[in-house]
Amino acid sequence: MKYDFLIVGAGLFGAAFAHEAKKKGKNCLVIDRRDHIGGNIYTEEIDGIQVHKYGAHIFHTSNREIWDYVNQFAEFNNYINAPVAVYQDELYNLPFNMNTFSKMWNIRTPEEAKEIIAKQIASLDIQEPQNLEEQALSLVGRDVYEKLIQGYTEKQWGRDCKELPAFIIKRLPLRFTYDNNYFNDRYQGIPVGGYTKLVEQMLVDIPVRLNTDFFTLKDVEYDRLVFTGQIDEYYNYQFGPLQYRSVYFETERLECENYQGNAVVNYTHREVPYTRIIEHKHFEYGAQPVTIISREYSREWEPGVEPYYPVNNAENNSLYERYQQLGEAEEKVIFGGRLGQYKYYDMDKVLEAALAAARQYL
Repeated sequence: MKYDFLIVGAGLFGAAFAHEAKKKGKNCLVIDRRDHIGGNIYTEEIDGIQVHKYGAHIFHTSNREIWDYVNQFAEFNNYINAPVAVYQDELYNLPFNMNTFSKMWNIRTPEEAKEIIAKQIASLDIQEPQNLEEQALSLVGRDVYEKLIQGYTEKQWGRDCKELPAFIIKRLPLRFTYDNNYFNDRYQGIPVGGYTKLVEQMLVDIPVRLNTDFFTLKDVEYDRLVFTGQIDEYYNYQFGPLQYRSVYFETERLECENYQGNAVVNYTHREVPYTRIIEHKHFEYGAQPVTIISREYSREWEPGVEPYYPVNNAENNSLYERYQQLGEAEEKVIFGGRLGQYKYYDMDKVLEAALAAARQYL
C-alpha cells in the first residue's frame, strides 16, 4: 500500500497527527525505533503500578480545547503536582511558597518573607547578572538559591552555575501563599491506567511498526512525511550536531508499601548524585503492597543516547535555524515535536502544535 502519510515517531505529536489524519480519511503508517508506542510519555505496568519509564509526566494545561481533546482518549484523575525538595537533612515544599519560607526562616507572614528576600537581594547589589548564579541570586536571594537551586541546577547541566549563561533562568516564581500546587494551570491530572493506554486510543485502527528505523526503511511508499526525530539527524548532521542534555534512571522494586510519601522528591544538594526520586504509585494513589522507585540522573548527551532537553543557547539556536530553513524548503516533510523542532515542549503544547500542523496540512 502507498500511504498518504508516513509518521516517524509514535509519541504524542505523531499519534495526535495520525489520529487527525485518519479522521480525514487519510492512510497513515506510524513507525518508531523503540519497541513501544508513546515516546517519552510511555508507561509500563509493573506489579499493578504504572511506571513512567522516561521520567515523571504530569499533564497540565489552561487550554480548555486541549483538555477536552485529550479527555477523549483517557479518563484523568485529580493528581496535583506538589514535589518536595531535600537539602542535606532539611525538607522543603516546592514551588517556592510560604510553606518553603516558613520552614527556612521560621516565619509566618508574606511580609516577613518578602522583607528577607528583598534584604538578601539588596545586599548582593547585582546590577547586570553575568551568569546563572548571579541571575538566580538577583531574583531570590542567597538562601533559596544555595539550598534549592544551585546544586540541583549544577547536576542538571553538569557544570558550575557560574559557567552557565544567565538566560537559562528568566524568572523564578515566588509564591507568597501556602500553596504547594506546582502548576498554575486550570486543568491537571494523570490518565487512569497510564499514558500508554491514552496513546493506544489515539492510534486505534492505525498501523504501527515498532523497532523500525526510518533511515533503513526500504519498503514503504508515501506522499508526505511527518518527522518527529532529530532534525539534524534527518539532514545527516551536515551543519554539525545540535546539543542536548540527557537523563538515565535506576529503577528499583521495593518490598514496602510506601517509600517516600510523595510522587516526586528532588535532591538539591550537589553531593547527592541523582536529581530526584520518583515513586510511581503516588501518581495514581496506589495501594499496592510493593512500590517502584526511579532515581533520575542527568548526563551529557552523545549519539546513541536518548536526547531529552535541547540546549537552547545562542549557538545551538543559530544552528537550529539553519536546519529549520532546510525544513521549510521541503514541500512534503513536516517536522514536529521536541526533536523535530528543537524545543522543550510541555505535553499540552505538543498537542497544540500537532493539531495546528493537522489543520494546516489536512
